[in-house]
Amino acid sequence: MKISRQSKIIELINKYDIETQEELADRLMKDGYNVTQATVSRDIRELKLTKVAVDGGKQKYIVLQKAETGMIEKYARVLRDGFVSMDMAQNIMVVKTVPGMAMAVAAALDSLQLSSIVGCIAGDDTVMCAIRTTDETVAVMEKLSKIINSDM
Repeated sequence: MKISRQSKIIELINKYDIETQEELADRLMKDGYNVTQATVSRDIRELKLTKVAVDGGKQKYIVLQKAETGMIEKYARVLRDGFVSMDMAQNIMVVKTVPGMAMAVAAALDSLQLSSIVGCIAGDDTVMCAIRTTDETVAVMEKLSKIINSDM
């Protein structure tokens, strides 16, 4: 059931501009999949879906591809486009983003594959990253600053 449902999710996001988890759940229900918001959220995470901006200020889910040639520049662009500010609280880095861009920025941060980052949690406009130590948090913030301020 899970594989079938996740295949249907990929099909739906490729066919429609789906903006919210609720909209995705509704479309799945119409196609005969009895899902909860928690199931949809878990599927989004497992499928590595993220949101991108589309015309008219709206957003839609897409499949975040594995890092490949040219993807580093795309991730850097997502970081630059979504980034507002960052701060730290000991070993927690908090990144403020443009509203609705936190998931995309978190996925971009994950794509950096920095061993210092234990994990990221994204809301609507905030990403919290657990980092191993306070010193490593400073180093990650410096690296992120370089990426955001570079002209790739």
